[in-house]
Amino acid sequence: MNNTEDHVETTIEGHEGLIKTPKQLIVTVVLAFIVPVIIIFLLIRLVISSAIPAAGSDAQTPEAIASRIKPVAGFALVDANAPKVFKTGEQVFESTCSACHTAGVAGAPKLGDTAAWAPLIKEGYESMLQIALHGKGAMPAKGGNPTLSDFEIERAVVYMANKGGASFDEPAEPAAEGEEAAADAAKASAEAPAQPAPTQPQPAAAASGDAAAAQQAEKAPAAQAEQAAPATETAAVDPAGEKLYKSVCFACHDAGVAGAPKLGDKAAWGPLIATGMDAMVEIALHGKGAMPPRGGSQASDEEIHAAVQYMVSKAQ
Repeated sequence: MNNTEDHVETTIEGHEGLIKTPKQLIVTVVLAFIVPVIIIFLLIRLVISSAIPAAGSDAQTPEAIASRIKPVAGFALVDANAPKVFKTGEQVFESTCSACHTAGVAGAPKLGDTAAWAPLIKEGYESMLQIALHGKGAMPAKGGNPTLSDFEIERAVVYMANKGGASFDEPAEPAAEGEEAAADAAKASAEAPAQPAPTQPQPAAAASGDAAAAQQAEKAPAAQAEQAAPATETAAVDPAGEKLYKSVCFACHDAGVAGAPKLGDKAAWGPLIATGMDAMVEIALHGKGAMPPRGGSQASDEEIHAAVQYMVSKAQ
């Protein structure tokens, strides 16, 4: 019996616990809470570390986010009948030319680089203008913006050339179409010879005059019908359609981008016209292939219908 009790006491003493004091107990309890929390925090950091921007990065600023999500292209509806407001040379440069002439893309002379502009300036203003208007090498005609007028291109050439060391004069702004028409009419009126005063017809010629008047009266209804026909056809095309085309649709349909039928191409528009106006309007409203709904605009259904009608009228 004594041997058994001694063996039990020896066994208990051999398996003595690691926590011997109250201080060790407190430390153990604290660590039991802190260590799991630290492990969980490190796991979370590991999971989201790929989404954390680098130090000093401004990729998550409101400006950077707005820049990334903004539309690829913008547009604005303008009144086609409003007076033309020409862009300045600087405005044309910033909107069209800066893409190449700021960084020197494809050998384009950088803005303000006098050494690069010197050979072009030496060739003369007219030579540079022809290159800008019709393109050369990697540079497309009018910088790839066909909506710019020749006068606006002239302004841009003068602006860039003068920044490169030239001293070209600012081109004169062309007169408005109404002013040109009035000037031409005044000039024609001044140059026209004086018409002789009409003479009284002789009694013998009265009968023949009455017969001629009767013939003209018979032909008048037919002539009026012929004149009314094209007027009716023109009135059928809503001006809003042309306005929307020139502000939005031209970007693809002028150059046939991504297979878009070019304006006035009867062969390309023929199959579409055969499907009917309603089918073409549905495609314009909801998109098809590379074409986005409503051409990527916020135009109303009526404006979309008018734009389709305008393009169809040009292909008939």
